[in-house]
Amino acid sequence: MTSLDKHNRMANAIRFLSMDAVQKANSGHPGLPMGAADVATVLFTRFMRFDPKNPDWPNRDRFVLSAGHGSMLLYSLLYLLGYEDMTIEDIKNFRQLGSKTAGHPEYGHASGIETTTGPLGQGIANALGMAIAERKLANEFGDELMDHYTYALCGDGCLMEGISQEAISLAGHLKLNKFVLFWDNNSITIDGAVSLSDSTDQIARFKACNWHTIDIDGHNPDEIAAAIEEAHKSDKPTLIACKTTIGYGAPKKAGTNKVHGSPLGDEEIAATRKALGWEYPAFEVPEEILDAWRVAGLRSTKTRVEWEKKLNAAKADVKAEFNRRFAGDLPGSFDRAIQKYKKELAEEKPTLASRKSSQNALEVINGVVPETFGGSADLTGSNNTNTSQTAPITPDDFSGRFMHWGIREHAMAAAMNGIALHGGLIPYSGGFLIFSDYCRTSVRLAALMGIRVIHVWTHDSIGVGEDGPTHEPVEQMASLRAVPNLLMFRPADAMETAECWQLALESKDAPSGIALTRQNLPAVRTKYTEKNLCATGAYDLIPANDAEVTIFAAGSEVGLAVEAQKTLDGKGISTRVVSVPCMELFFEQPEDYQKAIIGNSPIKVGVEAGVRMGWDQFIGSDGIFIGMTGYGASGKGEALFEHFGITADAVVKAVEKKRA
Repeated sequence: MTSLDKHNRMANAIRFLSMDAVQKANSGHPGLPMGAADVATVLFTRFMRFDPKNPDWPNRDRFVLSAGHGSMLLYSLLYLLGYEDMTIEDIKNFRQLGSKTAGHPEYGHASGIETTTGPLGQGIANALGMAIAERKLANEFGDELMDHYTYALCGDGCLMEGISQEAISLAGHLKLNKFVLFWDNNSITIDGAVSLSDSTDQIARFKACNWHTIDIDGHNPDEIAAAIEEAHKSDKPTLIACKTTIGYGAPKKAGTNKVHGSPLGDEEIAATRKALGWEYPAFEVPEEILDAWRVAGLRSTKTRVEWEKKLNAAKADVKAEFNRRFAGDLPGSFDRAIQKYKKELAEEKPTLASRKSSQNALEVINGVVPETFGGSADLTGSNNTNTSQTAPITPDDFSGRFMHWGIREHAMAAAMNGIALHGGLIPYSGGFLIFSDYCRTSVRLAALMGIRVIHVWTHDSIGVGEDGPTHEPVEQMASLRAVPNLLMFRPADAMETAECWQLALESKDAPSGIALTRQNLPAVRTKYTEKNLCATGAYDLIPANDAEVTIFAAGSEVGLAVEAQKTLDGKGISTRVVSVPCMELFFEQPEDYQKAIIGNSPIKVGVEAGVRMGWDQFIGSDGIFIGMTGYGASGKGEALFEHFGITADAVVKAVEKKRA
């Protein structure tokens, strides 16, 4: 039990490191760290299980700062607790180029930063994913190896963002009782009082979503501790509403928006030092307080060592499987299974919608990769992300491998990030390509963090048909290809679909999207090759020496390109076809390979049932593009391709016109 005086001094260490760092940077948000310092001090010194000397310990508690603008709260904690890669110099370099202490926490910059936050509400949904992963892995490996809490701290802005409702409703439905959310209830946003824009009864809202709720004074350490203890006894996720004063301790600016997104200023900092009795210069923490924090950082070392003994005492196969999963390595049987499946496809040459080809590939994958964790945003029958191995997760049974996310694309994508960050599982989920726009922020953050999540996006073109232009993606592939470090796959048939799945699963450092068709596609790859041809991003499907015409195509339009090639060849026009399943991987290839694939044909044609953007890299600005220039329409898919001129005949005519 920490005395009140000692608690106050430890909390003040957070406050002054935060305000001094923001002041030195002349940029940042000192208000949240100052207001939430008491909550953080109680949580990290008395309840959180973690080990700064072994920061990636799989069974550690997770802490997510959803209100990422308050990043100095987290950086101060990491320094005070003794994380070796967070020094006082890092604190002094807050928000500077190349610093670990970025304006918002960035995953991978320093140990103890569990996720990249900034866009408000994301952290709540990331934490949801971490809590799901904990529950799922506890079911698989037992409480001896997986038994920890996920804590998150959010602000008023996080709760206003729509993603928060998606996340909290699902967390309540799933009864994730090891998910504890602290609400920094300071009633202030950048514009001013929360009352300017919101009058939601948040307690009632959370109760309606099946959460346990506790309302406390966020500056009273005894109330904070009692609330955490109560949360640990709940059979529901818990909201701890912590009434705080933003910028606590600042005589003139506390409780106002003036301390939200701006430095306090030298005069106010001096007054705050006087008001809180902090007699030390900037960035100096007295030895006895720093020692107290460092001792707190060692609290769980014994617990971690005992956990390691449990892991080492486990059966050899359990220990090996657990370690493999958290290393992120695929099973040794994975490649063999893919090769066997590709041989079957070469023999069968199936004509299938690529969404069905994806399900068939997943049937193979899920049989040999036990850590895949599937799901769908209420479109399971359409995107085919379920297989015989993926029984559904229910609130009372986490033995399955499939999450019914409901109509919650935004939270689904963000929670998948949390699952991947937690470790031990590889999440994939399904939706329509048009709704990737709802997932955009989460997808971008996955790419920024470099984590393995896989989005299955079906109904990838005007081939959607009767649902009409609201459901027909025309610009989505181009816009997703613009996201750095996101692999966007658009396979042409069952063989390419299997290869794209293999690449997505092998991609440890980048998320993937797999765009798939509703309509059936012919087999264009009819011979088995051990090599994954899609791994180069683009390859000669139908080669031709000194070809006069090269047709580049992706997805369903590759079959169309093959038809056009046959016609052109029959007319004595030498034509090659290049399949382009993944532009991103192609432009990672050596320059010589790129030049060879793009080639020197005087006539280059790009074919995709989407907008032209991105295709000029293959066909040049003067190349022919057969695709969309506007939105789609409502009608049968085959009729729409004809209506919009995306046909083999249109390719042939465009080539002949160019030659004339």
